[in-house]
Amino acid sequence: MEDSSGAPENDAKLQEDQVVTEEEWLQKWQKNNIGFHNKQGHPLLRKYLDLLLSGRSGLKIFFPLCGKTIEMKWLADMGHHVVGVEISENALKEFFTEQNLPFSEETIPEIPGAKLFKSTSGNISLYCCSIYDLTSAVTGKFDGIWDRGALVAVNPCERERYAHLIASLMNKKCCLLVTCSYDASKHKGPPFYISDCEVQRLFGNYCDIKCLEKIDGFLERHKKWGIDYLWEVIYMLMLK
Repeated sequence: MEDSSGAPENDAKLQEDQVVTEEEWLQKWQKNNIGFHNKQGHPLLRKYLDLLLSGRSGLKIFFPLCGKTIEMKWLADMGHHVVGVEISENALKEFFTEQNLPFSEETIPEIPGAKLFKSTSGNISLYCCSIYDLTSAVTGKFDGIWDRGALVAVNPCERERYAHLIASLMNKKCCLLVTCSYDASKHKGPPFYISDCEVQRLFGNYCDIKCLEKIDGFLERHKKWGIDYLWEVIYMLMLK
């Protein structure tokens, strides 16, 4: 059996016990082992931006597990307020430095040990903490969410917790979610293989789900994983 992304449905079971610790993610940033970072931005966000914005201005947009995603500045420059969360302080500081944005640093009373980095202009707020420490009581709810690289990085055993959190942070408008599909017998992840059925299982109770497009995401660096194809699949999630 294959799902709509073209991969065998039972591939998902091959990775269900995989776990990447926070320390391992921090080491990836410390060693600059960040092949997952897209220096040019993602073409699917540009293509489907109008779906995310729905003609609205001044939106509050969330980037889960944001790293130093360049689209955060792009959307902030359009007049939106961007909020991100990332466990690596290095990543967040690199974002502001590389984008030539002055910023301030403050503590967050509701989250012990966490930090908040804010652009001096005030329209980019990046939390340095576990994503699971964020709640709508801390951040409020969001008019749009861009998840490219977050769900596919979450440990399989934590996906339901993650999906519940994302749904709790959504307003009625949409989340754009990008997953990836490849031969999971040849690569253990991350990014983890996410099937169409898994997206439906995780978000179906909360959201109406529409698969928008599947594109060839295979790059030269993916050959090192031992795979010979990789599809990126983008979905639109609308809170029910």
